[in-house]
Amino acid sequence: MISQILNGSITDVKGFKANGVHCGLKKKKKDLALITSDVPANSAGTFTLNKVKAAPLLISKKIVGEDQKIKAVLVNSGNANACTGEKGYNDALDIQSYCAEKLGLNQNEVLISSTGVIGEYINVAAVKDGVDEIVSSLKDDGGILAAEAILTTDLKNKHFAYKVKLSGGEITLGAICKGSGMIMPNMATMLAFIGTDAEIEKSLLQKLLGNAVDNSFNKISVDGETSTNDMVVLLANGISDIKVETASDDEKIFSDALQKICKDMAIAIIADGEGATKLITINVSNAASSKDADKIARALANSPLVKTAMYGEDANWGRIISSAGSSGANFNPDNVEIYFDDKPVLLSGYRVVINEDDVKTVLSKKEISINIDVNEGSENTTWWTCDYSENYIKINALYRS
Repeated sequence: MISQILNGSITDVKGFKANGVHCGLKKKKKDLALITSDVPANSAGTFTLNKVKAAPLLISKKIVGEDQKIKAVLVNSGNANACTGEKGYNDALDIQSYCAEKLGLNQNEVLISSTGVIGEYINVAAVKDGVDEIVSSLKDDGGILAAEAILTTDLKNKHFAYKVKLSGGEITLGAICKGSGMIMPNMATMLAFIGTDAEIEKSLLQKLLGNAVDNSFNKISVDGETSTNDMVVLLANGISDIKVETASDDEKIFSDALQKICKDMAIAIIADGEGATKLITINVSNAASSKDADKIARALANSPLVKTAMYGEDANWGRIISSAGSSGANFNPDNVEIYFDDKPVLLSGYRVVINEDDVKTVLSKKEISINIDVNEGSENTTWWTCDYSENYIKINALYRS
């Protein structure tokens, strides 16, 4: 029912075009992306919970919260336009208005988004020059170029697409995203833009996106930092004429596909974490409540001690149980069991059963799992994080250089 399109992106979805160009916010790399829909699309979005919010995000959040159809998303990298006060807000409105005019749209049909350095005014003239170029060069297959243009410290381009079989026929989900550092739940600096040609009513679209984000982007952490610009936007243009009805089998199938593409993006962000050498899956099982499970997983995902131990391939289970114990979760430490992949390290009653050679083999891999069974109930959760290497410090110490 759900099949991946290899090397797919948002422009594998009917009615979407995109491109990415260099406008001069960065020295050489692409730094401006534009995504358009041939017809007005319903929108849904989730946005950063940081009290400090960038001007473009405030504008886009307001539009998504209204009963307003969307036909374009303009995204720049290299400058966050955050903490720039009234001037930054007016600059964002100016850019949005200019892009809308060039596309022949109403201003509120265009969402805007930015990512990059905080606290610097954006070069409006450069962005406008980029808009002139990109509006005239939109491509039916330009999604991957757009994905490239939104990157900051990312090392890898991130784009996905799926064909989804519904009762009325086949629809498509496609997406691009970016994120590498400042990644933490409650919108982790990450951006994601998803399109579908299914017809979905706005309130249902928002519900489905919220659920998907909770089970993907809100369960990842690179460094425990929540950015000023984070957003996930989902556009449904309905070009397929296949409608997803509330409480139908199609809703369940579409929800599964949306959760899958969001999880793909979330894991891709963590795998490309700043300075990361390992993708770490954290499974917490048999917690007393879902909140307790998430508290433990979040604590491990954010622990510099756990993450540096994983980088050093050190089976230091004491750091794991200590982080769990400081998480605020309700559990009895005597009952805890810890495994690296399927290799036991600690069993209940503080029985240490670690086989250093076996565990060293596990920890030397690029993808590993930390499995912690708290034996308190029946609630489980899965989070994703990465290790900390010296490169994380170098990247962030020299970020503005």
